[in-house]
Amino acid sequence: MMTTATASNIATSEIAQDGAFVRQQNRFTTPFGDKPGELPVEKDRYRLLWAPICPWAHRAVIVRKLLGLEDVISLGTVHPVRTARGWAFSLDEGGVDPVLGIHYLPEIYARSDANYTGRATVPAVVDVKKGVVVNNDYFKLTNYFKMAFKPFHKPGAPDLYPEDLRTQIDALNDVIFHDINNGVYKAGFAQSQSAYETAWDTLFNRLDILEQRLATQRYLFGNRITDSDIRLYVTLARFDVSYYSVFRTNRNRVIDFPHLWGYARDLYQTLGFGDTTDFHAIKQGYQLGDFNANPYQILAKGPDVSLWHFPHQRAAL
Repeated sequence: MMTTATASNIATSEIAQDGAFVRQQNRFTTPFGDKPGELPVEKDRYRLLWAPICPWAHRAVIVRKLLGLEDVISLGTVHPVRTARGWAFSLDEGGVDPVLGIHYLPEIYARSDANYTGRATVPAVVDVKKGVVVNNDYFKLTNYFKMAFKPFHKPGAPDLYPEDLRTQIDALNDVIFHDINNGVYKAGFAQSQSAYETAWDTLFNRLDILEQRLATQRYLFGNRITDSDIRLYVTLARFDVSYYSVFRTNRNRVIDFPHLWGYARDLYQTLGFGDTTDFHAIKQGYQLGDFNANPYQILAKGPDVSLWHFPHQRAAL
């Protein structure tokens, strides 16, 4: 984040002539693997930097936990409210990441590429040996964790990217990204009424389709959790507490969709999902991160997130 960003730090290059939001490209995209030119897969070599507010970073943290990579890839956490100097490690003692020795995320980006002028985003994977960012490709990062890091998976780790479903998962992931994950940002950061309404319509049309899909099956691909479920979950978890009001995606709340709401609670109550979801940090990041939109820095009291613990009754599917 940003790849999750606030309206006040979106660059003019990310706004098209018609007022539509166009997300910046990732800078560090070298894949992990054992081929020449790829990033070597090693234990204790990498540190994943994340912000609990960021959906892209959150899904990497979920996958890291589901696959048992906590002892393989270390985790650095920034404060959920982005500062004028970028994401800050103010949660750590002295305001410094204990492994990298940096106060702000842009410091490691500058160290990695002195000519980089884009936003310093999370998730960012840092090569601890070299002290530089080596991958911030949020779209493919979870796939690398699932495939390249497979030798380090815990016994019995779920197959989140089964070979027989990869083509279908990739296709659905692309739709989820454009229409939903990034769709809420297209609505929230639009600088014209037409761009906002186009994004709003596309978002809710896609949620309606997925609501029907989940009426007869527990997860997006039947009875097993896949990478697609993780990608959809991170947006659903942020929807009612932030997107609905802050990004004006206000036709329905997730709680108003019977099947999507049960599905979201089902995932939330699964180890790796709810225990990595920080609703307070999410609210702080989206509601307090744009001073111009909220000059008095008032944090909404609701909604009641205890509802996420209510029985989901999805197991029968």
